[in-house]
Amino acid sequence: MKPEIPEYFQLRPEIENVFGYTHAVKIGNDIKISGAVSMDANGNPTAIGDFEQQMINCYADLDKILKHFGSSFDDVVVENVFTTNMPKFLKTAAYRNEIYTKHFPTGSWLGVKELAMPEFLIEIELEVHVK
Repeated sequence: MKPEIPEYFQLRPEIENVFGYTHAVKIGNDIKISGAVSMDANGNPTAIGDFEQQMINCYADLDKILKHFGSSFDDVVVENVFTTNMPKFLKTAAYRNEIYTKHFPTGSWLGVKELAMPEFLIEIELEVHVK
């Protein structure tokens, strides 16, 4: 059996190297994607105070990563959402119907005290299985 070699992908290499992480790793048919937050190319928070736009920005970054691997939200099997404002998330969660058009993944929605920067209101991580 041939060993599977991980494929690493950095969405924002300079930022990820400073903080010491890789945004996504693919091993075989599985992809693990670190939590996406609403930030610009320089690592600055965007859409400050706008929960819905931060959510949209998170999914836009996740889409870029999925496309890098030739995948889509149809391949997502786990979605974990971390938020500092669960009531706002629950009010905007229906936006996910535009993301997941075939089926919803398993996952958890977690209310947390804080994220990496105080301006971040939501962070979304994914696990993907491709055929």
